[in-house]
Amino acid sequence: MGTLYIIATPIGNMEDITQRALRVLGEVDVLACEDTRMTRKLYTRHEISPPSTIITYHEHNEAYAGKRILGLLEEGRQVALCSDGGCPGISDPGYRLLDACHEAGHEIVVLPGASAIHTALLASGLSTATYIFKGFPPRKTGARRRFMEPEKELPHTLVYFESPYRIGAFLEDAQAVYGNRLAAVCVELTKRFERVHRDTLDNLVLKFSDIKTKGEITVVIAGNHPKFFGPASED
Repeated sequence: MGTLYIIATPIGNMEDITQRALRVLGEVDVLACEDTRMTRKLYTRHEISPPSTIITYHEHNEAYAGKRILGLLEEGRQVALCSDGGCPGISDPGYRLLDACHEAGHEIVVLPGASAIHTALLASGLSTATYIFKGFPPRKTGARRRFMEPEKELPHTLVYFESPYRIGAFLEDAQAVYGNRLAAVCVELTKRFERVHRDTLDNLVLKFSDIKTKGEITVVIAGNHPKFFGPASED
């Protein structure tokens, strides 16, 4: 049986990778990654020799590539799986492969590292006692609001990923569902132009309706507790 290594990679700053991850990336027989061009930058930056077998593994070829990886694991190969940033399987393909590896009896080793979820939570200054990660919401308003609704009355901090092209509409829906809570829009975390906009949702709606945003976005929204609501929540 082979070993599948799940390797977290930087979400922006290339220095945010562990020594253990670099060692394993240089030792495995096979690399499976979302975009070979992105992952090769890590090898080049840290002067590591990539393995001879490199497989592209993403949402459009997950079934086919997954079968190939399982076959290589059956041969006793050591395989590293990574995405363009963060940990594979978290709002990225990977969990189906992990499930199949468990069923087949292969060893799975997870190497922790950079996470947009935890980085945004801490940067937001909102409660980290309990939180719910919701990932990417649906694109259309009706479906998006239904996606948000189950957590409306819960006290847990909420974490979402969102596209820069839909952030304005997302914030409008969040205010409509959750009320005027405190929230933080975290843009380009760990990168050169990182910024965190923390305010009540009504003010964030105004801010992001007037500007064009670029880069990856993580949104943190306070849970349902009176101390996290702005004045408008009492209307």
